[in-house]
Amino acid sequence: MNLKTIAVLIPCYNEALTVEKVIHDYRAAFPTADIYVYDNNSTDDTAKIASNAGAIVKHEYSQGKGNVIRAMFKDIDADCYIMADGDDTNPPVPEMAEIILRGEAEMVIGDRLSSTYFEENKRLFHNTGNKLVRSLINTLFDVNVTDIMTGSRAFSYTFVKTFPVLSKGFEIETEMTIHAAANNLRMVEVPTNYRDRPEGSESKLNTYSDGFKVLKTIARLFKEYKPMVFFGILAIIAMIISIILAIPVFNEYFQTGLVLRFPTLIVAGFIFIVSLLLLMVGILLEVIAKKNRQLFEMFYIRTKR
Repeated sequence: MNLKTIAVLIPCYNEALTVEKVIHDYRAAFPTADIYVYDNNSTDDTAKIASNAGAIVKHEYSQGKGNVIRAMFKDIDADCYIMADGDDTNPPVPEMAEIILRGEAEMVIGDRLSSTYFEENKRLFHNTGNKLVRSLINTLFDVNVTDIMTGSRAFSYTFVKTFPVLSKGFEIETEMTIHAAANNLRMVEVPTNYRDRPEGSESKLNTYSDGFKVLKTIARLFKEYKPMVFFGILAIIAMIISIILAIPVFNEYFQTGLVLRFPTLIVAGFIFIVSLLLLMVGILLEVIAKKNRQLFEMFYIRTKR
């Protein structure tokens, strides 16, 4: 394990108040690791402070955490990647790297919600949003992950090099979890302590706009990874509406022998055809999704080291 390389990845935007402490903490926890700070257009002294603290500082000019993670994953090669936030809310946990280096998981998730998160985090809607996202993903993708939104994670080389980063912002953690769940990659959760930001440090996460982006990402990935279920649900809804509209028309026909509501019958027939089309789209996309999973599995095996 001592021969393995570890890279600590710290995406930062205006974290001058906390980045130095974060670097020192992770240096103490992972003394042999290379610590990278990617500055994302900070307007304070984040980059300068990080450089003086001994980190390898790089710049990513496309705004958004997802863009920063994409650059990190593309640029850096290591046997184990530790991702940390620059706001000093998640202390380092060496056990996360040990699990990756032993080959026991492709992604280790730092679980804040089982420890001190709800006591330390004073933003009510953040807590509610975490619970909502957790319930949605666990239900839709048949997994049991406690903390979906945490920025404290560890990854294997294989995960990093086979993960297609499509999100641009804070929805990146959601995308990582769904990618692992949909492709049957091993995930392990390790409880981590959480401490709220120190006074003067401000969160860049907008509860409403970023929360909407996360929900939009879940819907998009559900459609892409499970198209049969997604379009099947829409088809069933359309078929039920069609039947509800058609029942009175047929009742009148059987009673009188006349069709008295032609417009309703036409609309019901049109919606019924739409439901069949949705079902066919789901079947075709399911075949494509299965083929993509097969291709991913072959690529994943070739990338394994």
